[in-house]
Amino acid sequence: MATRNIFIATFALAAFLGAVESGAAQDYPSRPVRILVGFPPGGATDIVTRLMGKWLSDRLGQPFVIENRPGAATNIATEAAVRASADGYTLVTISSTNTINTTLYDKLNFNFVRDITPVASFIRIPIVMEVNSSFPTKTVPEFIAHIKANPGKITLGSPGNGTPAQISVELFKSMTGVDLVGVPYRGDTAMLTDLLGGQIQAALDAVPTQSLEYIRAGKLRALAVTSATRLEVLPDIPTLGEFVPGFEASYWLGFGAPKNTPSAIIEKLHAAIGATLIDPKIKARFAELGATPLVLSPAEFAKLIADDTDKWAKVIRTANIKPE
Repeated sequence: MATRNIFIATFALAAFLGAVESGAAQDYPSRPVRILVGFPPGGATDIVTRLMGKWLSDRLGQPFVIENRPGAATNIATEAAVRASADGYTLVTISSTNTINTTLYDKLNFNFVRDITPVASFIRIPIVMEVNSSFPTKTVPEFIAHIKANPGKITLGSPGNGTPAQISVELFKSMTGVDLVGVPYRGDTAMLTDLLGGQIQAALDAVPTQSLEYIRAGKLRALAVTSATRLEVLPDIPTLGEFVPGFEASYWLGFGAPKNTPSAIIEKLHAAIGATLIDPKIKARFAELGATPLVLSPAEFAKLIADDTDKWAKVIRTANIKPE
């Protein structure tokens, strides 16, 4: 009888907690939601996150406020999210950078896979290889030949240590055998300023940034994109894989939440993001930026995170990359 009473009490408690969580999800959000971004304003992650925040505000009726927490290759923003209340009112933009950090950093105050719950993916972003318009190479083969003729003298910038672009610099070096100097910056803006001013010769940068504007204006020259296929927004620019067989690099963005965030709230956010991504206007806006919507189920998103972690771990270990 005692065992039966315990079972009934446990079942009743579970039902009560489920009802409370369901009720909380129905009322969610009842106040502004903040989204932490681990990069400065103006970069691809910031631009796309602000678009998603606006669309979620329109769909769910509360402001989704962007809070930039740059530094330590997104680790500052991620840790802030880990320490936040698990109530759905703090989200963090997560990306391939987080999967890179898992291997790149030996000692973090959190475990990304354990402490952050994936909410939903929303976009895949290709990377563009670009040079100053006055640089004497116009194709990837010419660029590789120029580097080999000037070993250790050509600089290839990236928007941050530990970013997919920075690790892609190392992947490019290993797959082509070139001797160049990788220069990670703290954000896209500083990198592009130096590229335009001639302080560095080339860069790898996400397409939906100021890079696209400078390429269209003729101030920068795109040599290749790192995606598996050419882009509608840059149809005449070849893929890097056309010259370096097997080369492919891009990065994805999504939202994460502190672990133990109620599953009903996660499901509500996932549904709202999924509905947003199939909107033709949203798809067209992403296409203008050179990116594509990335609609995945929770299980598919979790697999993407696991696969990316393995892929970048191999590059980091082979190149013996260390955080700066």
